[in-house]
Amino acid sequence: MATPIDLFWSFRSPYSYLATPGARKLVQDFDVTIRFRPVLPLAVREPDFFSPENMKRARYIAVDFPRRAEMLGMVRAWPSPDPIVQDMKTYKIAAEQPYIHRLTFLGVEAERRGHGIEFAFEVSHVIFGGTRDWHLGDHLACAAQRAGLDLASMDAAIADPAAHLAAVEENQLALTAAGHWGVPTFALNGEPFFGEDRINTLRWRLGKLGLSRA
Repeated sequence: MATPIDLFWSFRSPYSYLATPGARKLVQDFDVTIRFRPVLPLAVREPDFFSPENMKRARYIAVDFPRRAEMLGMVRAWPSPDPIVQDMKTYKIAAEQPYIHRLTFLGVEAERRGHGIEFAFEVSHVIFGGTRDWHLGDHLACAAQRAGLDLASMDAAIADPAAHLAAVEENQLALTAAGHWGVPTFALNGEPFFGEDRINTLRWRLGKLGLSRA
């Protein structure tokens, strides 16, 4: 039986986007499965994480994300619109969040249908790949189709979001229990590997455990 790896992931995180190719390659190279566990962004879970007093965090991401994407050979653009509604001068989070809850619940539904990481890969490449107005037209529907899913039936499944919200909250508790708070975090046998740049460390651990495919 393949060894499970939990992947805690956010649709607003540029580093989650950068991690998707490496996450999919883990399944190709090792006898593992990826359990895709979407969580809400830190800016929503902990509104004070990004604040005027902590502007250095946002500034660092603005510098680091483009260079990391360039190094990995991946297209990079800050989403338009941003998956969360936030005043980037005051960092205040809007009460109404029309995008991130839908995206996160769709991620839960995609995992239930057996295509979680594929959905994350395709959707994040639309959101962070320079597609303007990614929330309009058929952008998400086409991304879901490439992942082997039907967006209309998924939207119908999350129309009553209570069960999907409970799953997201469970994922957030599991992320804490795994020993971290940020995304992307991979968890293997209770050991956390935080960040896209720790995938090689995870690959090393999987090799040490003898899980490389012949």
